[in-house]
Amino acid sequence: MFAALLIGLREGLEAALVVGILVAYIRRLGRADVLGRMWIGIGLAIALALGIGAVLTFGAYALTSEAQEIIGGSLSLVAVGMVTWMIFWMQKAGHTMKSNLQGGVDRALAHGSLWALIAVGFVSVAREGIETTLLLWSMVQSFGNAPQSLLGALLGLLMAVVVGWLLARGAVRLDLKRFFAWTGGFLVIVAAGVLAYAVMDLQEAGVLGGPFTAAAPTDALTGAVLTGLAGFPFGWAFDATAVIAPGGAWASILQATVGFMPHMTWLQVIAWVLYMAVVGTFFVRGLTRSRAPRSASASASSSAAPREELVTNSSGAA
Repeated sequence: MFAALLIGLREGLEAALVVGILVAYIRRLGRADVLGRMWIGIGLAIALALGIGAVLTFGAYALTSEAQEIIGGSLSLVAVGMVTWMIFWMQKAGHTMKSNLQGGVDRALAHGSLWALIAVGFVSVAREGIETTLLLWSMVQSFGNAPQSLLGALLGLLMAVVVGWLLARGAVRLDLKRFFAWTGGFLVIVAAGVLAYAVMDLQEAGVLGGPFTAAAPTDALTGAVLTGLAGFPFGWAFDATAVIAPGGAWASILQATVGFMPHMTWLQVIAWVLYMAVVGTFFVRGLTRSRAPRSASASASSSAAPREELVTNSSGAA
């Protein structure tokens, strides 16, 4: 529940900041008459995200178990790719997001088309909505349709709406740059766990070699799939079910936070380690690089426009 709440809070706050920037800019231009068009696009983006979630949830019932595992594993890979791209995109280009959004509004107003403004609102929010839907759906699938995950995600989204509204009203100050840095690191770990779950799904479907296929190394006497070094690379890496019960509280906490499962295959472990080593390293490097040049100009910019920095520097997204 906590993992889903934090994901819903982070992704929802990104969307709330995008909406806040768009609405504030349109009002500053004195064009409040076109806000309805913007809200139509935002509403369509939310409806698209909910529709994708409904199709993924209820459409799976008409499929065979093997097809469900293939689709589930494939969509989990897509979710990992989208989350990874978004994390690094925020690090690299997040500081230009405000100007890009305002430029889109300017072009839409200059064009004078109803659909142009609807498209700006739709595209600006749809990305976060689809990414959140895929990531949360993958997490729910890995927990066996746990209602706690859905409740946590809903609470996180509601918190994001409230915090975004308070920020827009100037009623609260929040170091969003630091918030997105910490939650970005958490998302790297969550994405590694989703990747491990995707590998398991594809192994169960027979797409990848594993304990469920003929490629698994087995004991000559019992026929059981080997565990440990003897089971490398298509057997079980370890079996901790005697210590940590699958489906128990500790298993759920570890799986939600670090992607650990009591019984993991070698391919799962390899995928998790490689993702953390590569993506984690680049993420830390990105934080270090972005912190160095900004620390030099922080003192000069802080006195120039203290009111503007509520949306600009603190968010790291404008």
